[in-house]
Amino acid sequence: MPNRSIREIIAHQKILSAPETMTVREAAIRMAEAKVGAMLILDHGKLTGIFTERDILNRVVAKRLDPDATPLSQVMTSDPRTISADKPLAHALVMMDEGGYRHVPVMDSGQPVGMVSARDALGAELIEFENELQRREHLTEIML
Repeated sequence: MPNRSIREIIAHQKILSAPETMTVREAAIRMAEAKVGAMLILDHGKLTGIFTERDILNRVVAKRLDPDATPLSQVMTSDPRTISADKPLAHALVMMDEGGYRHVPVMDSGQPVGMVSARDALGAELIEFENELQRREHLTEIML
């Protein structure tokens, strides 16, 4: 499964992005509504950073910053490492492991096109595992 291309993984993904001026609370609400753990920070379509749920915890809550007054520019990860959409998922997983993060912005021809996360690797394995459990359950029913 880690050999799937990132382009395949993000094919139906809607990019969640925000400007650097958005407040942490606004960003957290948008992330919660979209059920994602990270968003791209863009300035006139150019990637300037990434903001994650870990940033909320470590850079806002733990530092006792006011989420209603703190702009993303103050707590985002600026100039994040990115990956090409044509790379395999395994390459992104190695990057995440070495860098100690769980999300990587995906670029294509210099433009942000999505986000890949460590959960993307688990997703396919989980589906495969669930299918295997269903096959075993079906076999058990037949044998009884």
